Amino acid sequence: MISGLASADVPVPGGFSTTAHAYRQFLAQDGLDEEINALLDDPEIYTDVTKLQATGKYIREKILTMPFSPELEASILENWERVSEGNPNAAFAVRSSATAEDLPDASFAGQQETYLNVRGREELFAKIKEVFASLFTDRAISYRHDRDFDHNKVALAATIQQMVRSETGSSGVMFSLDTETGFRDVVFVTSAWGLGETVVGGTVNPDEFYVFKPTLEQGKKAVVGRNLGSKMVKMVYAKGGGSEIVETDERERTQWSVTDDEVLELSKMATAIEKHYGFPVDVEWAKDGDTGKLYIVQARPETVASRKKANVKEEFKLKERGSSLVEGRAVGARIGAGTVRILSDASQMAEFKEGEVLVADMTDPDWEPIMKKAAAIVTNRGGRTCHAAIIARELGIPAVVGTADATDKLKDGDEVTVVCSEGDTGVVYAGQLDYERKVEDLTDLPDIPVKLMLNLANPSRAFEYGQLPNAGIGLARLEFVINNVIGIHPRALLGFDKLPQDLRNTILEKTKGYPDPVSFYVDKIAEGVGTLAASVYPRRIIVRLSDFKSNEYKSLLGGPLFEPDEENPMIGFRGAGRYTDESFRECFELELLAMKKVREEMGLTNVELMIPFVRTLEMAQEVNDVLESNGLKRGDNGLKVQMMAELPSNVFLADEFLDYFDGFSIGSNDLTQLTLGLDRDSGLVAKHFDERNPAVKKALAHIIQTAKARGKYVGICGQGPSDFPDFAQWLLEQGIDS
Repeated sequence: MISGLASADVPVPGGFSTTAHAYRQFLAQDGLDEEINALLDDPEIYTDVTKLQATGKYIREKILTMPFSPELEASILENWERVSEGNPNAAFAVRSSATAEDLPDASFAGQQETYLNVRGREELFAKIKEVFASLFTDRAISYRHDRDFDHNKVALAATIQQMVRSETGSSGVMFSLDTETGFRDVVFVTSAWGLGETVVGGTVNPDEFYVFKPTLEQGKKAVVGRNLGSKMVKMVYAKGGGSEIVETDERERTQWSVTDDEVLELSKMATAIEKHYGFPVDVEWAKDGDTGKLYIVQARPETVASRKKANVKEEFKLKERGSSLVEGRAVGARIGAGTVRILSDASQMAEFKEGEVLVADMTDPDWEPIMKKAAAIVTNRGGRTCHAAIIARELGIPAVVGTADATDKLKDGDEVTVVCSEGDTGVVYAGQLDYERKVEDLTDLPDIPVKLMLNLANPSRAFEYGQLPNAGIGLARLEFVINNVIGIHPRALLGFDKLPQDLRNTILEKTKGYPDPVSFYVDKIAEGVGTLAASVYPRRIIVRLSDFKSNEYKSLLGGPLFEPDEENPMIGFRGAGRYTDESFRECFELELLAMKKVREEMGLTNVELMIPFVRTLEMAQEVNDVLESNGLKRGDNGLKVQMMAELPSNVFLADEFLDYFDGFSIGSNDLTQLTLGLDRDSGLVAKHFDERNPAVKKALAHIIQTAKARGKYVGICGQGPSDFPDFAQWLLEQGIDS
């Protein structure tokens, strides 16, 4: 890595390495290699965990007591003195590089040992032997057997690198693709305070970032997603050598452990490494707390997400619900069910039975022999790049990590269902619930004379659905991000200082990590839309600005303080009329600030805007004026502004409305209820709701024909075409664009 990445202008700490040949010569002394091969030929060790543990321990002890040859010891000492420049107290990291560990079809990051803050020649010799011995840990033996690797053909090099002083800085892991979906246009960066083993091992819930590669290459601030981790602990140097885990303070827990600029710099390194090697990579990095400089300390192929077939859709769906027991980060979009088995350490592995749900504080590579038997994995600690997450992906089983309290809330023998198929949040439900699995191959879809666009508002599913065949996102409802990601009324954030103290405390807890509550609102909208836009870039995404009704706004935190009581909010204070009203305009301008950030700072110019519920031509003019005064003028930098055609007035004055907009997106749900004069939320009249009613179809035909005559876009995003094939066929005949 040191020689290979230097030419790619990637900073790597200096050091040296033993060779695979030196390792083989070391084992050949006194016939140890032949003895090891004979022991590993015993088939019983692969079915009996206790026998596997005894065999692995015996081999490791033999390696640790085997002396180095005089030639190898002299060579190690010579290079140690060269790199340490005469400083007998120089600190090094001793890592492993196995000849099979990092092949494109096998990763198992962290399978062999890493030792940090190694000082002095004697400790260096000892740790090199321990790295050699780690090729025969229980998990390494089991892993190679399961993947048909010949133990005799696997060799190992010990790499000795100068330590990066990240114990006073930060460190983490990054991938040059999304680890959950295999989406290749992002870099996924994780970060925590101190040495990086806490992130790799899963002892900490790290900060997470997504960076969009195409606009990163354009020099844009391409961080499209962020999640603040709890970062309860960090690893630092221990007195006398080695390392130890200590608790972080409140400031460290509520601040990002790396800046956006540093995330962008790291992402550039990840893309450079990916280009250098020609495949997606899994990279460990460290920031020197003394100098502030960033370094790459390890790089290997990413071997799980990169092999996913983008056009094969696997979907798991619950068919019933139970009570939610614990929640955490979802890993693997799957569902698993079984009986809970709580283990506190690897010595209890023999107790674990096939098909149980493994619950633990955290896992490490020693647990691999039983993880492959689990129906699902649940841990208290860890993020999406921790050991449990990596193994779960490789094994194809669901995992919920970072729950904080799974070992307290779940009990041995509990029947549970682990659900990771509904977005970023994984949930453990009580009971073994019924679910279904569907697999569809979308590779050879027929050509059709219309563009199919996604109706997608959930950022946590964007990278998954964005890889399906599509012509972009035809409807991204901003209220989904506001309701599910933010959950706070914008007026409460603007008037934060005047709120009751208990409400201020709740908001401060939700907005930690951001400069102020208003910045939180703007940035979270920008991140949500940025993620959605990145998933289909450069194809268009039409973002419908917020269309909450007053009763829906009232459900947000602080909402009751600012929202009116309306008898019929469905046709009340909503859409364009709300945007331009003096009581709400300042809130609307926060949305526009976020849209401007997405288009200009992130560089996602595929974002188009859509204005809902435009009752009059005067409203159309007023809302365009507000857009322009906030730096979002139609036509500037390619900005298109669509109107949701959903009111009878939009039908009667379709041609006139197109003077103010670049096209129509038909909201057939509202148009149907307002044309037929019924409440679509009322079960009493639901039987009369039908988009195929002749009056509705006449309105739709007029909207489509008017837009086509003006050479402008017209699409539909209502439910009707999905439910009624004959209706979809009729829309095609009318000339609908999407």
